[in-house]
Amino acid sequence: MSLENTTEPGAEQEFQDPGVPFHRPRKADVDPKAADKAERQTAAIFGLSIVGTIVALVGYFGMDMGESVTSIRTFNAVLGLGIALAMLGIGIGAIHWAKTLMRDHEMVEERHEMRSSDEAREGAIQNLKDGVEDSGLAGPKRRTLLKGSMITALAIAPLAFLVPQIASMGGDWNVSKFRHTMWAKGVRLTKDPDGTPIKAADVTIGSAFHVIPDGLNELEHGKIEEKAKAVVLLVRLNPEDLNVQEGREDWSFDGIVAYSKICTHVGCPVALYEQQTHHLLCPCHQSTFDVANGAKVVFGPAKRPLPQLPIEVDDEGYIVAKSDFHEPVGPSFWDRLMGDDSTDDEETSH
Repeated sequence: MSLENTTEPGAEQEFQDPGVPFHRPRKADVDPKAADKAERQTAAIFGLSIVGTIVALVGYFGMDMGESVTSIRTFNAVLGLGIALAMLGIGIGAIHWAKTLMRDHEMVEERHEMRSSDEAREGAIQNLKDGVEDSGLAGPKRRTLLKGSMITALAIAPLAFLVPQIASMGGDWNVSKFRHTMWAKGVRLTKDPDGTPIKAADVTIGSAFHVIPDGLNELEHGKIEEKAKAVVLLVRLNPEDLNVQEGREDWSFDGIVAYSKICTHVGCPVALYEQQTHHLLCPCHQSTFDVANGAKVVFGPAKRPLPQLPIEVDDEGYIVAKSDFHEPVGPSFWDRLMGDDSTDDEETSH
């Protein structure tokens, strides 16, 4: 079956508006009881957001994170669950509110010139006012329960993020701790995580080892913080490629150098070593350090080189530290926070 063109040549064809489908009102549009039920449901969802915020705060302050893997996982799970519930409650509540209680009328707007007429502008403003009234936030049909629950959820939800951050900046969290680590003269360098001591003969050119001080290979010994700030990357270069920095002539051994793994930008672990270029890459923000030249910054946002750990070899051939780091490990701003409290006595105590 074919369709014949019955329009005469030259005659204009007029577009016929097919119209919009018949609008089926929702229950809440016609039944006040259904509207009240939807209101209570939405308020309950916002209430779950409030509960989530409380769970996150109580978990943070009331639970002991401990030092075992199980306790840390439990602590993180409770904190994460609380924050997720706080955020999802606000999002789902807003969606349920919009789908069940806000204006639900199909409208067709004719095309017009770029600047609307005064009448159209007045109509748009009136539509906005009608929308505010339909939402129940203002006007004679103000829904105080919804408004109160939403405002409360929005007001306290940020606490799930802010309070733990602010609390972590006080009390025992002291940036001066990063001036010293467990490295000291004679402490052996051991592989992480098995704690095997490293002999210089075992380190081939181009190899890299994740290293911790001897005795820090077991997390359950309560030394998580000490391990985090003392972790080191041990690398061996061809001695001809190593540009020894002034004053550090005895900090390396036959091309073997050791640098802190804590990035001087924001503290991420620097772990990606490129053998051909001798570059260390931080995966968080791509700060790049040149191992052959004192781990100086060659790219990225970091502002200072990685601290170098002075090393030597003992009588049994094991690599040991000559001292602690001669500067704070970690982000540069920690050093600024410590101000001028450091003294030369601190450095000589390494």
